[in-house]
Amino acid sequence: MGLLEARLYGRKPRGSHGVVVEELGLAIVSGQIAEGAILPGDPDLMERFGVSRTVVREAMKTLAAKHLIEAKSRVGTRVLPRDRWNFIDADVIGWRLRAGIDLEFAMHLAEMRLALEPSAAALAARHATSDELVELYAIAARMEDPAHTRESIAKVDLDFHVAIARMSRNPFMRSVTSLIEAALAVMFHLSSPASSPDGLSLLASNHLRIVHAIAARDAPRAADAMRNVINVGVEGLERSVKSGISR
Repeated sequence: MGLLEARLYGRKPRGSHGVVVEELGLAIVSGQIAEGAILPGDPDLMERFGVSRTVVREAMKTLAAKHLIEAKSRVGTRVLPRDRWNFIDADVIGWRLRAGIDLEFAMHLAEMRLALEPSAAALAARHATSDELVELYAIAARMEDPAHTRESIAKVDLDFHVAIARMSRNPFMRSVTSLIEAALAVMFHLSSPASSPDGLSLLASNHLRIVHAIAARDAPRAADAMRNVINVGVEGLERSVKSGISR
């Protein structure tokens, strides 16, 4: 299950290792366990979670790989400062989403999208194949379906943006799709275009402009059209947060 589905439907970790990683990771990212704090030792964690030492140590390795903690001899396992955390990691982003959504966090995600996705659209205009263009037109056409729910339109929108990242032929673009997914999870949690036919129509037309520009091999226009889609989403978020609406 990805970030978007986890945000919309909730998720449960699998296995004892997953439970330990999920609970400690969420506690760290939410601030329940403070930066600089020393985690309990293996025996305490074994008792708390009812797991073996092997499971605890594997969970610590997983959290260390995400740059959330660091083990030092004669000191213990310390929670690292927030600026060391790997916010590109899908689990870290997911825990941040579960800890609570605020406008500042949403804007940080939007800034990353603005830094990356217009370039991805420009690259797609240079590299997309004919079959990929047909696929992209088909995804855009699915956006205007009046039967869309908040969940179904979110999935279609994610399909669209992940497809463009893939068409960019840049492996780094494809590797940061978790940021796009997190941003869409925030957007569709707070303000979904599925709330009105006009919202779906606007979403579809704005995305169709991206496809037209990519099909025309017009990289600058594709980048501008992508930038517009992101900015429209940000405006909707700001309106929702300011009015106190949470859908």
